[in-house]
Amino acid sequence: MTDSHRDKRYDTIIIGAGHNGLVCAAYLAKAGHRVLVLEAAGHPGGAAATREFHPGFKVSSGAHLLTQLNPTVAKDLRLASHGLEYAARDLKTVALDDNGQHLVIDGGAVAGVSDDDASAYARFHAQNQRFGKVLDGFFNRRQPTLVKRSWDDAISLVKLGWSLKRLGKADMQDLMRVGLINIYDVANEHFDSELLKAAVAMDGVLGSHMGPRSPNTVYGYLHRHIGDCWGSTGPALVRGGMGNLGSCFANAARGFGAEIRCDSRVALVDMEDCRATGVTLDSGESLRADRVVSNVDPKTTFEKLVGYPSLDAGFARRVHNFRSRGVAAKLHLALDALPAFRGLDAALAGERLLLAPSMDHIEHAFNHAKYGEYSQAPVMEISVPTVHDDSLAPSGKHVLSAVVQFAPYALRGGWDSARDAFTQIALDQLEHYAPGIGGQVLAAELSTPVDLEREFGMAGGHWHHGEIALDQALLMRPIPGAHQYSTPIPGLYLCGAGSHPGGGVMGLAGRNAARAVIKQKKFSQEHAA
Repeated sequence: MTDSHRDKRYDTIIIGAGHNGLVCAAYLAKAGHRVLVLEAAGHPGGAAATREFHPGFKVSSGAHLLTQLNPTVAKDLRLASHGLEYAARDLKTVALDDNGQHLVIDGGAVAGVSDDDASAYARFHAQNQRFGKVLDGFFNRRQPTLVKRSWDDAISLVKLGWSLKRLGKADMQDLMRVGLINIYDVANEHFDSELLKAAVAMDGVLGSHMGPRSPNTVYGYLHRHIGDCWGSTGPALVRGGMGNLGSCFANAARGFGAEIRCDSRVALVDMEDCRATGVTLDSGESLRADRVVSNVDPKTTFEKLVGYPSLDAGFARRVHNFRSRGVAAKLHLALDALPAFRGLDAALAGERLLLAPSMDHIEHAFNHAKYGEYSQAPVMEISVPTVHDDSLAPSGKHVLSAVVQFAPYALRGGWDSARDAFTQIALDQLEHYAPGIGGQVLAAELSTPVDLEREFGMAGGHWHHGEIALDQALLMRPIPGAHQYSTPIPGLYLCGAGSHPGGGVMGLAGRNAARAVIKQKKFSQEHAA
């Protein structure tokens, strides 16, 4: 690197080229900022990644289904012109049954249940879409604060109040009621089918350290289904895997003028007079900027990149107590043929498949995680993307990717000695529903939360960078003092999944953070003048 490049000063340095970091970079560069994005890995995209895990077999190693991409972000960044292509959209959800009596959820319709349950689910779905529209308005802007309010905060609160009022009395009362209870009770209120209740409950707990009886799981369900408000009736598969989406975000950021450097791990956020002034890399290289934006999870940002000694004791304690205990593992299988699930039409093999027979089964599976144990009968979200995208495996071969819960990050005894046993348990579960799949396996890879932490740099291996719960969401995300993208350290901002509105490949945390930075820069310039 030349001395002139080393001495270059940036308006903004962004730590981490995950999708929110790239979205933030794109919006800032579009606004005229000189932006540098630093990424520890050899490629941009973060958990939106594709890699070969067995010769000829590729898998989306982090996120594997796209459920929440915000259409405004996709349009603003012109992702389609940068190569975003879908192998399949609006996938159905198939809840697999022990006896082959599966049910199929397609938007607001469900087949394989009684007429009463089908009607109840249509009403349930419609009501949750109305609830989701309230969250949509809240997700699309910086969350307000209840202290030291600005006019923007006051306007946001008024808009939130108006959106609640527009729900009508009955829906507003129901939202206030169910928002603080659990998905177990809500599903029991609405449905008779155990399989349907389990499918609903799975969307309330997937990726979280919670069971169906845990508080906050109704909010978890609404958060996961925010895409329903944006015209989606089900998940999508990105052609070439999620890594292609990561490349599209990177191309968009570069197109607006942002610079991206991979294989550049940040070791420290540099400070002068208690203000962030740049970063130092592992290599020892220092880079200067007017501000630093971290797309890294809050715990890693404050504990490792800033350091607790630089923080107020009370704030450091809140960071330490921020819950980010990952419990979801990823299982990747290279298969010699398409698996045949008992009683399932082959035409549905490429849909989103759920392996969770009942809410009690999910709850019992979660019980193990409470005590640092892995589940003896895990639940799964399964995708066979090669049904729609033959670029991921050799001709006639297939890839299966599954989120497997519950596999706690802090496993008693550690994962080195338990990996093979848990992998076999997951394979046995699959064998029960797809007899013969064990003989089709050419290679199996299990990524535990410890592996996900190592691969993607997220504390605890939690894919949301922190639990999606009411005390860590909405007005509070991630913690008081760092809940409007700015932090107690002047010049340091957050833009990752640990920020409002939370995890999922939606891009709103990155966009909202960019707006906050742009507004703060404009405010500073006006006052300096």
